[in-house]
Amino acid sequence: MKKINFFLIVIFLLIITTFKSLASDFENWKIEFKKYALNQGISQKTLNEVIDKSQFLPNVIKYDRYQPEFYEDTNTYISKRTSKKKVTKGKSLFVTNKKLIEKVSDEFSVDKNLLLSLMGIETNFGTYLGKMDIVSSLATLSFDKRRSEFFTSELITLLKLVDKNIIDPETLFGSWAGAFGNFQFMPSTITNHAIDYNNDNIIDLKNIEDSFASAANYIQNLGWDNEIPCFYKIDLNKNIPTKYLNTSAKKLKNKKKAEYFAQYISNNEFLDQYRNLDAAIITPDVDIVENSEKFSPAYIVFNNYELILKWNRSLRFALAVCTLKDQFKDEL
Repeated sequence: MKKINFFLIVIFLLIITTFKSLASDFENWKIEFKKYALNQGISQKTLNEVIDKSQFLPNVIKYDRYQPEFYEDTNTYISKRTSKKKVTKGKSLFVTNKKLIEKVSDEFSVDKNLLLSLMGIETNFGTYLGKMDIVSSLATLSFDKRRSEFFTSELITLLKLVDKNIIDPETLFGSWAGAFGNFQFMPSTITNHAIDYNNDNIIDLKNIEDSFASAANYIQNLGWDNEIPCFYKIDLNKNIPTKYLNTSAKKLKNKKKAEYFAQYISNNEFLDQYRNLDAAIITPDVDIVENSEKFSPAYIVFNNYELILKWNRSLRFALAVCTLKDQFKDEL
């Protein structure tokens, strides 16, 4: 028992020492980052008021390393995010805001079911927007080596938004990864796609009007087409060349016209109406789930699915969004 207690104490002390070392390194990083940010045009005032208050958040590193997209099997991931309870909650939001949502959907030519689905998956319809200090989250991830370049860019973009008085730094609380509002926009997405839909001279992404219109504007800019599906779940024949099996969301490879893949799909009847659409095959569990089957689960995906990947680069996320979208289509 004494040995166990001794080792626990040693481990605890090592953790504390490591944390103190990282926190110290982070403070040194802030000094260098402020020099870099000044060269990028960020004002000294914003840096003093915003960056100086930022803190190293060790939990952010933990969350970054252990995202559900990286370990849950596809069926579990989708079922958790497309429950009957979520559909009921989404229907309630739609009924309350029916006029606005249908107006935005028509104006931007974006399926209202998709907008509801994205909000449902991202923030459970605005009920969980995140409580993390976004500046500290982005600073921590910029300081970290894994994806430093990406998060440094996002942090600079956020500081520019603060400089221009587009965003109030006192409101910047959201996800551990730095996303904000009902649809969890990253700073670059706010810059490129967010709009002041209700014309009150403020872009408020926690507001139902601005957030829905901004999401619709983003999806429209990506090229969404209401007339084509996202995906179909398929049963693959074992003779399909493995080069056609996409397991990464970074870029779908070896795309063909849908009719080409019919020879490798046993349940291919639905392809008749989509034979001329560009398509790809994904097997999302293969590289992530231990002892997963090579050919199952499998999906044939179309351009709309790839657009959702631009929103969030996760095969499972896009499947969940499109699944919930179709559930709303059956209910509304």
